[in-house]
Amino acid sequence: MANISETSINRPVLSTVMMLVILLFGFIGYRFLGVREFPSVDQPIISVNVSYPGANADVIMNQITEPLEQNINGIPGIRSLSSVSSQGSSRITVEFELSVDMETAANDVRDKVSRAQRYLPRDCDPPTVSKADADASPIMQIAIRSNKRSLMELSEIAELTVKERLQTIENVSGVDIWGQKRYSMRLWLDPIKMAGYGVTPMDVKNAVDNENVELPSGSIEGNTISLSIRTLGLMHTAKEFNDLIIKEDNNNIVRFSDIGRAEVAPEDLRSLLKKNGEPMVMTVIIPQPGANHIEIADEAYKRIEQLQKDLPEDVTIEMMYDNTRFIRASIGEVQQTIYEAFLLVVLIIFLFLRDWRVTLVPVVVIPVSLVGAFFVMYISGFSVNVLTMLAVVLSVGLVVDDAIVVAENIYVRIEQGMSPKEAGIEGSKEIFFAVVSTTITLISVFLPIVFMEGMTGRLFKEFSIVIAGSVAISSFVALTFTPMLATKLLKRREKKNWFYRKTEPFFEGLNTIYAKSLNAFLNHKIWSIPIVILLFGSIGYFWKNIRSELSPLEDRSMISVNMRGPEGATFEFIRDYADRIEQIADSIAPEKQSIMTRSWEGGGSLNLILSDIKERERSQMEIAETLSKEVRKETLARAFVQQQSTFGGRRGGMPIQYVLQAPTLDKLQEFLPTFMQKVNESPVFQMADVNLRFTKPEARIEIDRDKASLLGVSTRNIAQTLQYALSGQRMGYFYMNGKQYQILGEINRQQRNTPVDLKSIYVRSNNGEMIQLDNLVKVTENVAPPQLYRYNRFVSATVSSGLNKGYTIGDGLDEMDRIASEVLDGSFRTALSGESKEFRESSSSLMFAMILALLMIYLVLAAQFESFKDPLVVMFTVPLAIAGALMFMSYSGITMNIFSQIGIIMLIGLVAKNGILIVEFANQRQESGLSLPEAIRSSATQRLRPILMTSVSTILGLVPLVYATGEGAQGRIAMGVAVVGGMLVSTFLTLFIVPAMYSFISTNRKRTLLNNK
Repeated sequence: MANISETSINRPVLSTVMMLVILLFGFIGYRFLGVREFPSVDQPIISVNVSYPGANADVIMNQITEPLEQNINGIPGIRSLSSVSSQGSSRITVEFELSVDMETAANDVRDKVSRAQRYLPRDCDPPTVSKADADASPIMQIAIRSNKRSLMELSEIAELTVKERLQTIENVSGVDIWGQKRYSMRLWLDPIKMAGYGVTPMDVKNAVDNENVELPSGSIEGNTISLSIRTLGLMHTAKEFNDLIIKEDNNNIVRFSDIGRAEVAPEDLRSLLKKNGEPMVMTVIIPQPGANHIEIADEAYKRIEQLQKDLPEDVTIEMMYDNTRFIRASIGEVQQTIYEAFLLVVLIIFLFLRDWRVTLVPVVVIPVSLVGAFFVMYISGFSVNVLTMLAVVLSVGLVVDDAIVVAENIYVRIEQGMSPKEAGIEGSKEIFFAVVSTTITLISVFLPIVFMEGMTGRLFKEFSIVIAGSVAISSFVALTFTPMLATKLLKRREKKNWFYRKTEPFFEGLNTIYAKSLNAFLNHKIWSIPIVILLFGSIGYFWKNIRSELSPLEDRSMISVNMRGPEGATFEFIRDYADRIEQIADSIAPEKQSIMTRSWEGGGSLNLILSDIKERERSQMEIAETLSKEVRKETLARAFVQQQSTFGGRRGGMPIQYVLQAPTLDKLQEFLPTFMQKVNESPVFQMADVNLRFTKPEARIEIDRDKASLLGVSTRNIAQTLQYALSGQRMGYFYMNGKQYQILGEINRQQRNTPVDLKSIYVRSNNGEMIQLDNLVKVTENVAPPQLYRYNRFVSATVSSGLNKGYTIGDGLDEMDRIASEVLDGSFRTALSGESKEFRESSSSLMFAMILALLMIYLVLAAQFESFKDPLVVMFTVPLAIAGALMFMSYSGITMNIFSQIGIIMLIGLVAKNGILIVEFANQRQESGLSLPEAIRSSATQRLRPILMTSVSTILGLVPLVYATGEGAQGRIAMGVAVVGGMLVSTFLTLFIVPAMYSFISTNRKRTLLNNK
């Protein structure tokens, strides 16, 4: 039966058509692929928000968070359930496993929330369920500005025009408005005037309820005409509210203007957004978890262009920050690398073969396999992203290997005098088994990755399937099209070209030197054992000492500073602190494009947007380091400098997030100070902080119930009076320009700035008398937690921290574990969240993938060689490669991260290839009658050139990665250094260690044949 190569040689049109079909499908697949930064690894996250104005954290936790959590907790597939109960609002974040469908998760949460609703307080707002991560960072920030309009008018435009248009983009979770100043009717109360006129806050609330009302009033129907009746009872202007009659007695009318003033003012007076010091309004786009950012951005740009035409002339809308700029640039860089790798590989093959005809034969395989890989990506539902593109870069050097071996084998036969057709059939038949076995081995390395769980599993899966696909296509091409092309292009040359003649002595010399040194080494082959033991030892040493992290920090041209004020700090305090930090950032970073600061009550943030990498001398990391040093000197509040990480960066936060779970809040209060003291003393951490605090000052009002009862005042009356006087509670709605806005009432800021002012407020008793609160209540000052946290149903506190220079996440988590075992007692549990959690899960699945890869290679080789001993010879190449990779990583300061790990797993398959070539050839030599020592010597020397050629082409294909610059370079460098280092060391050592091990371990086939006879 003719094998596949023979059929192709006999039917050249058939093999050409097969190549064209692969190319055609590849191009079609490429056109339909989406573009994104990384494969989608965002967990499905659902957020539940409830607001209850005026309630403190304790009330929120007990009355809202607890009943909701209790119901949500039973949903299958929950990975973590966390909540924050703070002043006036509850936020529950439900994170699901990657395998759970987002829609199903959202529906399950909605069902449970609606069931729990009957347990919630009546006057809280209904819960809202959204398919969004409450901590998600926006991917685009769009500024809206005008030199003629107020912030309230701009907020109106942002909300009614810009937000409406952008919200409908597919896969957008939400469009938020930062710095929004929404219209509202502010009713400012004056307690002294109110006391003089005998009016209480409840009277104002009742007057608004009674006078600002429009009810359907029916219709008048005659014989032929019907008129619907509308009672115009709503108030629309500040003047109408000022003229509102609050009370009337003995013909004395008290209007609202007598006891206060009404004005149209912003709803939110306690936040501010500035760009380069100028207040402004900004809309930000937040994607759904797992959404394709580039598609969202493309659509957003189109809509912004349209919006600019529709907006008034004085209003400009501009893109302030676009995260996809980095993504596009880093994918562009990787695509550039593919071309560089291709040229280098072609060059190296030409230098080895020194004949353009012979070079052309294997080179044709590269485009076919790479374009074919796009079809594999399309079928698998992948996207064009940094990892799939890196897989293509690595494939450039890989796919050409089989074709080189086939073409070289055919060429040698033609040189020996065979006709091209005969040489093609014989040469491909001899090499057929080796090509198939190396291909199966390579694919079997990547197979276990498909079973990996969690985030790393998702990331590795796309990478490995693309490589496996392109390698499978390349071996098919190498066994069909390459032999056919070889028979058509290659000719025997009586006279070699001058380049060949000049360089041949070098290659012959290389062969001679290798043959001599191999002979010498095999005469003292016992030395190979200590060398292998030493390399095993070095793996252990480097593995322990190389620092590990989830992914290297990339220069994304943006630095953020998070600011936190002392508990109880006012908005004005934070605003002034943020201005100071902005001045520092401005003076430190002349490379900036813009600085954006946001301040709100209790905290603030600053985004420093830098010019592109190519336009500045200093890297983002250097600027951040300098900024961090300067910011630490500002001690009035705390400021943390942060840089977005590659994965997990969509959720803001520090790299270390260590959760302490306790049975009760008191227990946490007892142990937290000691724990934090140890963390602050540790050299590993910087800027450590804990989210749970017990220091928010609060005034507690204790009611003398007996006295209140005697005077005819109920507790409810006191509570409601205070609520409408102090909490800025909504008193109703008014309409302006056809839109509905809130009516908010509270006492003037100047008349409620000390606890003593509470005493000037009056309540009305059952018989209508005015009674000063001072007679009924006692005010005590105390502290309470501003926010209460829970994690997986336990009361919790999350300790988050940055890392000092020279330490990575791995070191940080080990240090946290050590402190926890030292400080905490048995009733505590610890957990991880954010990037720390992903890191722990990924490092355990990596070991599993590596062990499975080694096991698979061994089993596949055993099946191919029909021997359990021969594969062990090939397996000895693996420690050589890993040791080489780790040495180079250690020398270059590369950490153990997702990219370098992919590189190491990749190496296992790459270096096994060389071993297979030598062992397979030696076995064939033995079967043709040579003794074991002769067989291994001749096969090693004869395979020297193909091994060097394939290894050097793989190494050169990756050199552009090692010297990568520009966006996303750190990840590419990590992968490049690991693979190139491993290949350099292992290729050199394989040529000696494999023959030595073969002579120790392998079966003496000649002896076996004799015994069988």
